[in-house]
Amino acid sequence: MNYKNKLVRFTPNRVWRTYTGGKILDALEQKDTPEDTHFPEDWIGSTTQAVNPDREHIVEGISHATVGRDSIRFDELIDMDQHYFLGEQHTKTFDGNPMLLVKFLDSSVRLHFQAHPTAEFARERLNSNHGKAEGYYILDVREDTPEPYVYVGFQHPPSRSAFKEMIETQNISAMENCFEKVAVKPGDCLFIPGGSPHAIGEGILMVEIMEPSDWAVRFEFTKAGYTMPEEARFMKRDLEFCMDVFDFTQLSVEEAVEKFYQKPKVERHYSSDSFQESLIDETVTDKFRVKKSTISGKVEKAEQDFYIGIVVKGECSITIGEETTVLKQFDRFFCPAGVDLVTVLAKDGVEILECYPPKAR
Repeated sequence: MNYKNKLVRFTPNRVWRTYTGGKILDALEQKDTPEDTHFPEDWIGSTTQAVNPDREHIVEGISHATVGRDSIRFDELIDMDQHYFLGEQHTKTFDGNPMLLVKFLDSSVRLHFQAHPTAEFARERLNSNHGKAEGYYILDVREDTPEPYVYVGFQHPPSRSAFKEMIETQNISAMENCFEKVAVKPGDCLFIPGGSPHAIGEGILMVEIMEPSDWAVRFEFTKAGYTMPEEARFMKRDLEFCMDVFDFTQLSVEEAVEKFYQKPKVERHYSSDSFQESLIDETVTDKFRVKKSTISGKVEKAEQDFYIGIVVKGECSITIGEETTVLKQFDRFFCPAGVDLVTVLAKDGVEILECYPPKAR
């Protein structure tokens, strides 16, 4: 397979989840009758297998890549030449692990109340190298969702014992009373560290960037007519074990905005009207990085690391060597570390979200 100096594209990679959504993703795939189902996510550039109850026999979550006319599992493509795809320093530090997982998430209902373990908790208690810190980039909101929101952090934290009782009795109204809605809009970027209780509101289309794991403590068991089996609620442990995951710190809505929302910082200028912003950098987390390039006209772009790119607004063409690829809104791609130079042409302007691994030390 000739993979050098080529942009890597991805075929749709829908993954079953316990909540519903995906109508917008169906439309992007040009399905005849878009609908909300239990496939509300599309995992992008993924080498991570999904963990789903009663579906352990199905390998889902790992992306398939297209390079020219060839199609191959993304993890197998990387293994063909780890230094080229991931970079020599990255592979020295992390072997062949890309160290991040990127998803489209399209919710038709509020997601389950949940929290994810920190990397420290995962190492000490789960025999895992990864927790599940998350970044959100809000792409769009459904027309029938006038007040999009997330729940994040406890605005009215319960005691540990009271919270445990809420979970055991599935007192959802009491859980909701622990939170206040925090408004979101397209273009917002948030970082949710491990331990933070949260739920994404209904009607939101977003990009989710995270550590490459599927660890989750779901303390709401039933959603969209589906009730999770016990082994899917508490990471195959029990509730008492998972109580140590939760951060019970009290945060007002204003404090939550200050803590979780990320303010863009211009990192470099490509030209007078083209620039790259840092959204999530190493001052926020050492788990991954997120940037956004706003480009008008023609720009030559060089990066030291590989990245997963998503066109979040507009359209463009990307030329690597002698190959040119035309991209429209919501198209996604992978740019290998071994690519020296990319030429982006966007006559009417384009915004590209760029998801990077942690910096290799």
